[in-house]
Amino acid sequence: MAAPRYVADPVEDIRTVALDGLCVLYHARSGATHIVAPPVPEILEALREGPAGAAELLRRLERQFEIEGDGIAARLEELEAAGLVRRA
Repeated sequence: MAAPRYVADPVEDIRTVALDGLCVLYHARSGATHIVAPPVPEILEALREGPAGAAELLRRLERQFEIEGDGIAARLEELEAAGLVRRA
């Protein structure tokens, strides 16, 4: 079975405000507001390049950020549960 691939909503559907090391996200489609910490904003930014599974997403993140592979799949599952990403 292939690993799941994820996509994020377009940037115009998620309003972002940085706040003392955290990030407040307003998700227009659901009307929900989320307070998140790194690497969530970085994951959403990397998904804007297109659909990706955990391994591809890690490669994208490593190009720009100092992020380790442990936990990327778990973060994707959490973001999916929160409605911020969905399976492609």
